[in-house]
Amino acid sequence: MKYYIISGEASGDLHGSNLIKQLKQLDSVANIRCWGGDMMQAAGATLVKHYKELAFMGFAEVIKNLPTILRNISFCKDDIKGFSPDVLVLIDYPGFNLRIAEWGKQQGFKIVYYISPQVWAWKANRVKKMRLCVDKMMVILPFEKDYFKDIWQWDVDYVGHQLVEVIEQYKNNHTPSPTVNATAPIIALLPGSRKQEIEKKLPIMLEVSKAFPEYQFVVAKAPGQEDSFYEPFLSAYNNVSTTSNDTYSLLMRAKAALVTSGTATLETALFGVPEVVCYKGSKVSYEIGKRLIKIKYISLVNLIMDKLVVTELIQDELTTENLITELSLLLNDIHKQKQISEDYTALKKILSESGNASAKAAKIIYDFLLVQ
Repeated sequence: MKYYIISGEASGDLHGSNLIKQLKQLDSVANIRCWGGDMMQAAGATLVKHYKELAFMGFAEVIKNLPTILRNISFCKDDIKGFSPDVLVLIDYPGFNLRIAEWGKQQGFKIVYYISPQVWAWKANRVKKMRLCVDKMMVILPFEKDYFKDIWQWDVDYVGHQLVEVIEQYKNNHTPSPTVNATAPIIALLPGSRKQEIEKKLPIMLEVSKAFPEYQFVVAKAPGQEDSFYEPFLSAYNNVSTTSNDTYSLLMRAKAALVTSGTATLETALFGVPEVVCYKGSKVSYEIGKRLIKIKYISLVNLIMDKLVVTELIQDELTTENLITELSLLLNDIHKQKQISEDYTALKKILSESGNASAKAAKIIYDFLLVQ
């Protein structure tokens, strides 16, 4: 069968790559075309467009880049028509993918959405459209199934979060990486994957290194960004190094981490690394967002656990001084370290209950196509 898969971010590339591997096990003649990244391509899909060409964050940034986004949508529609897939599989990335879902349904394509847009946080009215144009919805967070059922009377499939299996597999097969080499204890800096978020947060994170000369700070470079992009940020710091395409090896060795909000907060927790969650956007985007987004927390760790497990420093709270204070607690407060460890154990148990997420998702897609 023919599958057309669309993801628009680094996390979607990871999810998509594991989904592709599982689909190929079920369907030996699977022909897969995708928008994504290097991992999806390596898993066996034909890559049409890389996510680094698609990554725009925040309201102001999206408006500024709207002509490019619209051109990409038009190109995507033409490419789908030319390929004529048996199914469109859309991975998160709602601003783009929901437009494709609505159009695709009108064209008569079968639509599967893997990793629901976070409508429980904002834009809940999207659900009405989603129900009309999505044939099969799969969610990865435990509270999402009840949300759709109780509020929207929509039965969706909970498949679990594949990061648990991905990280456990990595830990079991891990060998020390020469790219993460430091004689001092390591603090990981994960400033995000998009240029706009890196430019906002990395300078603040780097300043923290001056207060901890006994530690080696290591920046995890985003796979979609050139090394030259980081150089101006790093030149003034002696105890800072970088690593590329090796974030998991970095987290295996880190004593603590400063992490941009998003999937990386969950990855860090599943490696057992104490973290501070960081968010800072443009003033316009933040002011709009805080009026629209109705959630208690911004990190997946806190949302899943429904309590403040890891500290979140948001917008004006994200200062060098506050980061120094919070990092000191993570490194020196034994009681805080113990509580975080216990909470991380509980988090992993919650996310592990459904079994192998990517295998389950692939089976749902394959079975859905067989009965159509």
